Amino acid sequence: MIVTGFHATPAHKLTPGQRAANRVPANGRAPVEHGFAHLRNWRILTELRTDPARATRLLRALLVPTNLEVNR
Repeated sequence: MIVTGFHATPAHKLTPGQRAANRVPANGRAPVEHGFAHLRNWRILTELRTDPARATRLLRALLVPTNLEVNR
């Protein structure tokens, strides 16, 4: 199931309940988008040519210090 938010138009403003409902998926989406932004900054991943299992282990190892830094 895909959850989409309510959309405001110039003629129809969002109610406080609709704005609160829009915050729920946005709160879950923000950390994921920040994570992908951090991944794009890692130049090592642009040159990565290995099997997917090894790439997954490497990525998990790289996420540990990143998560520690982000969650400080």
